[in-house]
Amino acid sequence: MGFPTAPLVTIAFKDLAKSNAANRGMPGERICFLPHPMTNKSDEQMYAVLEGNDPVTNKPLMAEIIDALTKPLTADEKKTGMVNPDIGPATYVGTQDELQRLYCDNNMTDFMPIILPTAEKVEAMLKGTSHSPDEVVGKLSAAQGAQPSWSFTVKHVAINAVMAGASPEYLPVILAISATGQPALFSSTSSFSRMVLLNGPISDQIKMNYGIGAMGPFAEPNAVIGRAWTILSKNLGGCGRPGETYMGSLGSNFNYNNLCIAETENKLPDGWKPFHVQKGFKPDESVVSIFSGWSLNNVAWFPNMPYHELIKNWLTHFFSFGTAAATLLLDPTVARDAKDHGYNSKEALSDYWSKNSKTPAWLYWDTHRNELKQAQAGVEPYASYLKMGDGEIPFQRFYRRGRPGAPPDPNPKSSIEVVVLGGETNTYWAGGDFSYVTSASVDKWR
Repeated sequence: MGFPTAPLVTIAFKDLAKSNAANRGMPGERICFLPHPMTNKSDEQMYAVLEGNDPVTNKPLMAEIIDALTKPLTADEKKTGMVNPDIGPATYVGTQDELQRLYCDNNMTDFMPIILPTAEKVEAMLKGTSHSPDEVVGKLSAAQGAQPSWSFTVKHVAINAVMAGASPEYLPVILAISATGQPALFSSTSSFSRMVLLNGPISDQIKMNYGIGAMGPFAEPNAVIGRAWTILSKNLGGCGRPGETYMGSLGSNFNYNNLCIAETENKLPDGWKPFHVQKGFKPDESVVSIFSGWSLNNVAWFPNMPYHELIKNWLTHFFSFGTAAATLLLDPTVARDAKDHGYNSKEALSDYWSKNSKTPAWLYWDTHRNELKQAQAGVEPYASYLKMGDGEIPFQRFYRRGRPGAPPDPNPKSSIEVVVLGGETNTYWAGGDFSYVTSASVDKWR
């Protein structure tokens, strides 16, 4: 782009940085490297890094950065050229065991046995949609907006659906998920998880389980639709290559089938809208909704208080530190309890939680360092917050906030989503740091 640039990359990502530069047409990009990790260092430790040497080249780091920004490019550094992935031959010949091994050895599966995508099985799968096999569905990449992103067709999705064990009637759902451009396997170091929620007539048509064991391995569509998302993310988006396009330090078992669930719409309390209707779709539309997060708490707690109050306290004291979005998965018994206490819609319940769940003082000050300085200087309301000691700060963290510097929204929306599912065997609920990403029509892909 013509701008002098000196990327700073920790040494743990040396190979990734060099391969990404080459794959994007800059094989000679000047990259400066730092020790790893760089988190939680004191000012003194940070200055020691800046005054030390690049751990790869062993040259003084600051001099290297200045040279990268100021010295003219050499002939080798000016070389360009993209690296295109090898898609292999159109067909493979071998025994079934040999082909299973080929897929595993090339990171094209979730490392559990697959259904081999023969021409006959793929042709049968394509009968699940009226769309042309050659129609482009969209693009996928391991990180939002990353380049190069891979373009893929209906047939490509069908091949991966076969591999996951899907039936043709599931294909429109899998096409809708892939059309969002959201990968199941994200490139972050923080081991993201994904969740897909089905709403509308499609849930009953394909026999999704949204009753007893709604989040468990008790129905074929719940299992294989989410699994197909992982497999197609690998094969159609280049995702899930550890050390290259997947950097989750711990990883997540959720990624096997990505919390593939459906809402118990027939057990919603009166006045409570299905999730897809909340997002602007009609009740008779079939819709997939995508969420992104890290973890869930499955809660079995029976205090002497209404469940919406219990959840409020959980949001204040036990919810993921510093996270400003949440998703609550409520058994219908818990949803009815909230209705009985006057919450006539999901929105009213979500708004109550956002307004009344506070922030522990230690967490607030740890994540609001500038406000702490203002509090110490006597600036309000922060000075009053500081006088509250170690208790709770009346800072409402569960609201969608605009861009930094934008004027405050006079009617902020709660960032807490509510989904109802489960078999009513007891008053249970689960909650986690999943945030809503997007929704897409299934009907479009029938």
